[in-house]
Amino acid sequence: MQNKIEREISHIVCNILKDYENERTIDQIELFDQPDTEVVEDITQKLLNIVYPGYYRDKSYRFYNDDSRLTVLIEDVIFNLNKQISIVLRQLPEHAEFSQHQIEEKAQKMSLDFFQKIPKIREYTETDVLATFDGDPAAFNKNEIILCYPGLYAITVNRLAHEMFLLGIPIIPRMMTEQAHSKTGIDIHPGATLGKYFFIDHGTGIVVGETTLIGDNVKVYQGVTIGALSTRGGQRLKGVKRHPTIEDNVTIYAGASILGGDTVIGKNAVIGSNAFITKSVEPGVTVSIKNQQLDLKREYDYIEASDLNPEDNWFYII
Repeated sequence: MQNKIEREISHIVCNILKDYENERTIDQIELFDQPDTEVVEDITQKLLNIVYPGYYRDKSYRFYNDDSRLTVLIEDVIFNLNKQISIVLRQLPEHAEFSQHQIEEKAQKMSLDFFQKIPKIREYTETDVLATFDGDPAAFNKNEIILCYPGLYAITVNRLAHEMFLLGIPIIPRMMTEQAHSKTGIDIHPGATLGKYFFIDHGTGIVVGETTLIGDNVKVYQGVTIGALSTRGGQRLKGVKRHPTIEDNVTIYAGASILGGDTVIGKNAVIGSNAFITKSVEPGVTVSIKNQQLDLKREYDYIEASDLNPEDNWFYII
């Protein structure tokens, strides 16, 4: 019986190995030519340690002062980030003829340039914490926001990834934001530009596309899509502004969809729940969906709401 199972397994292995010979994208087996998802996730977590030093401390080590802790942390991140950037730079056509030394030098410069952006990222992140606390009466304090709120987590990861995106680092920024997406249900492309005081409330199901521009003091609720009007052009649309511009002080309520690269939501506008918008909205305008007609059902008969006796038993039919 055991010999039969071994023969079957050997046959299966041979079939799959043969299938690998078709030279398709999915047949690549050069494992060391692809970035490591676990390493990128570890880099992201350690960057969060740097952004929020009092909230995401690495408990594996003990240090006498912040200088020692931060030095070890940054050296660790830079070392691993250099390796991952070196791998992904090889996938850019313009680097095909680069020597390994040239690739490593460029990766190191990108890593160091990125770390120069950390103070700016932290400046913006502080405004996100303030916006969330000011905008949510359910928040106990700012500590709760940093430790618990998925919106702030997704925004912070995006701010880190966005700076890498601007430096021309491929793949890794998207890996970071997709890891945040899997944890929070909030999908923000690293190419999206987020202004200060950005507040995501609840957050589940939010989508923000690559070429989105969001101004300051913007509030977005769950289920909102800030997306492209059409992607039928596929790769021909690469580099084209496909996603909306949201100006300062805009509020977008749950379930709204705002689509198209030419769509601009003007300052101080309010977009109501479930609105579907493909054209620009002028500053200060409130967009809302007219309430649906409600019928009430009792004892299998339909009646108008105005005919209802409040003392009767009833329920809504939408």
